[in-house]
Amino acid sequence: MTQTASRTDQRSDTQQHLRGGGHDGGRITVADGVVQKIAGMAAREVSGVFAMGTGAARTVGAIKERIPGSTGASVSQGVGVEVGENEAAVDLDIVVEYGVSANELGKGIQRNVKSSIERMTGLDVVEVNVNINDVHLPEDAEASSGSGSFTPTSSSSSSSGESRVS
Repeated sequence: MTQTASRTDQRSDTQQHLRGGGHDGGRITVADGVVQKIAGMAAREVSGVFAMGTGAARTVGAIKERIPGSTGASVSQGVGVEVGENEAAVDLDIVVEYGVSANELGKGIQRNVKSSIERMTGLDVVEVNVNINDVHLPEDAEASSGSGSFTPTSSSSSSSGESRVS
């Protein structure tokens, strides 16, 4: 029993006590990473969010997605949290779709993230800061999908049966 007690005393700073505790008088803890994942998923559920994270983080995530066997970009990419004993604060870095009201999108993200974290963890969310770092333009998708890919079209055939590319 002393070994268990010493592990509880040495709990990591990334796990926080939840108000109310367990039914047997024990502790219920939730890791900062759990709050980050909940916030990331809740933010992505809001229509108009194109991506999350700063430019560098999105680049690293895109590289990871191309590596076979990789899980790709993390759900918590673009999410920062500070978790106290009974409350949490969240910072989000997002890219919005062009044409979406940034103000309305930000409010929707704040509502969804706050309610999701409070419902799933019991923590009070004191603030959700939404930082809009970029806007995704329709031509960005066309340019990125066209770069690096070459699809030859056959315009005519020579007498030897080879096709010329135009």
